[in-house]
Amino acid sequence: MTKAELVNQVAMETGYDKNTILNVLETAMSDVKKSVAGGENVYLRGFGSFITKVRAEKVARNITKNTSIVVPEHKIPAFKPAREFAAEVRK
Repeated sequence: MTKAELVNQVAMETGYDKNTILNVLETAMSDVKKSVAGGENVYLRGFGSFITKVRAEKVARNITKNTSIVVPEHKIPAFKPAREFAAEVRK
């Protein structure tokens, strides 16, 4: 499902116009991105959690040059689905 399809679906189910739904969706996604980028986790009960994971420093290989490089510790965004959500997907 694309963002446009999601906006259309929510607009049909709620009766609100598509521009309002799009603005709400864009604002919500922007706030989630800002929170996760700032190191704060976002918990949506029944849906899941947007969290920041820390990847440890590691040694990687560049196989084309046959050299080793050090990849520094870095943060990545991650999503952990709620139990109810995961159980519904497994059905």
